[in-house]
Amino acid sequence: MNHIFNQGKNGNTLLLLHGTGGDENDLLPIAGMIDGDASVLSVRGNVDENGMNRFFRRLAEGVFDEEDLIFRTKELNDFIGQAAANYGFDRGHVIAVGYSNGANIAGSLLYHDGKVLKGAVLLHPMVPRRGIEIPDLTGLPVFIGAGVNDPICPAQETKDLESDLTKAGAEVEVFWANMGHQLTRDEVDHASAWYQKHMKGE
Repeated sequence: MNHIFNQGKNGNTLLLLHGTGGDENDLLPIAGMIDGDASVLSVRGNVDENGMNRFFRRLAEGVFDEEDLIFRTKELNDFIGQAAANYGFDRGHVIAVGYSNGANIAGSLLYHDGKVLKGAVLLHPMVPRRGIEIPDLTGLPVFIGAGVNDPICPAQETKDLESDLTKAGAEVEVFWANMGHQLTRDEVDHASAWYQKHMKGE
């Protein structure tokens, strides 16, 4: 997968996952605001939707292609393992930072593979899959950033995702911005404060 890797000074690696139409450069400034000392693995989605990069296909707005989502989730998980071997970072200290489509595939990693991540910052995510048994996520810290007026990710999606993750044992914190689907500085500041509390690198 096309990606950027920047070696950091502490033991954590931030896995950056962009939104629809973005690329591996989009969230680099966000990584610096959350943990400027962490290593960064920023990945470009392998799916092309009318010239826009995505991490998995969708059938319509808000309707995921589940078969492709399962395949792409495994592809991403395998890639993280390969990158850890190639770059020498600790596979057990990877924290996802995903926005929109990137947050959805980060959520899918948790729904399918359990503690494949040390933690996750999910910015404007939806429920990746419904009606499946989620692995044990006991004690896994998750931050969810949501917009009260988000037209792409309705508030109920956030509430359902929080419920799913909490029932699986994750420690979930939700921040509601009085905004739409756009990423705000306030949201990132809250994500950074959450990170300093739960995820600060050794």
